[in-house]
Amino acid sequence: MVEEVPPVRIVIAEDQAAVREGLALLVGTVAGITVVGQAPDGEVAVRLAGELSPDVVLMDLSMPRCDGVEATRRIKEQHPEIEVVVLTTYADDDWVLRALEAGALGYLTKSANKHEIGRAVHAAAAGQALLDPRVQRRVLGAALAPASAPPPEDDAKLTKREAHVLTLIAAGRSNKEIAAELFVSETTVKSHINRIFAKTGSRDRAQAVRYAYQAGYVRD
Repeated sequence: MVEEVPPVRIVIAEDQAAVREGLALLVGTVAGITVVGQAPDGEVAVRLAGELSPDVVLMDLSMPRCDGVEATRRIKEQHPEIEVVVLTTYADDDWVLRALEAGALGYLTKSANKHEIGRAVHAAAAGQALLDPRVQRRVLGAALAPASAPPPEDDAKLTKREAHVLTLIAAGRSNKEIAAELFVSETTVKSHINRIFAKTGSRDRAQAVRYAYQAGYVRD
């Protein structure tokens, strides 16, 4: 008997009522996803994250009272187990990097269709980053651009295995995929990733990917 996988529970944060309600209807038709709440601004998004404990928050950026970047930061600080996928009209460097640094795991523009949104939500629920191709290019461009200060001189702290795991993270592999490739358990992979985060000063996978490019572990 195949064990039934529970649906991914999401909250949608969007200040425009028509867009928010349309998204709820649209995303609600994607297999394996259930919309459990809707927020008209960042303050409500943070509150609903605590009250409803969703797996993923689908987050707009430009909202009143508390924008999506600040809401993402507060959600990740208070509920690190909840992932955030940004869905917005903005794809410029400042918004992208601020959102990812705040802890967003996925970033899509509103040109995305329901299948792309569904993939991003399912990927985030599995702990895997998924970025719009245009956003991916901007992130890599920012990571490869000359930095105002040199990267931290702690490369030698990473073991050979940790460096390998870091390159796999940068390639977009999930914990399950990394475990299968290295023939280890997912628990072991999580331990490696926690040590990588600690040694590189990364709060999440997006920051670890940026570090991997800056420190030369991955080249474009």
